[in-house]
Amino acid sequence: MDKRCYSQDHLWLESDGSGGAAVGVTHYAQEELGDILFVELPEPGTELVQGQSFGVIESVKTASELIAPALGRVTEVNDTLREEPWQVNDSPEGDGWILKMDCVEPDPCASLMDSDAYKELTGK
Repeated sequence: MDKRCYSQDHLWLESDGSGGAAVGVTHYAQEELGDILFVELPEPGTELVQGQSFGVIESVKTASELIAPALGRVTEVNDTLREEPWQVNDSPEGDGWILKMDCVEPDPCASLMDSDAYKELTGK
């Protein structure tokens, strides 16, 4: 069963319940960033350390580091974002996903926020 959770750095993580997860930028974050111009993607096989940067997202307003929401290894990246970074704006919690990963923790959402806590954080 899929379980979605959120980091304080405005990334969502959707765990598939078997150690895999997808990661992307939240709807709130893409609204704050504005039009996305570039997404720096990690290479498959990259080790992610929770709380550390794994890439950059650039918009018309700013450039922001992408901070790993969980500990694990990148298994796949959304190559579409290399040519169509605006997918993050169009579908931040769908087709605009950034990467897929194998998580070290059995429940990577245990240290992240549920949707109610994230709504409280953002006020939305």
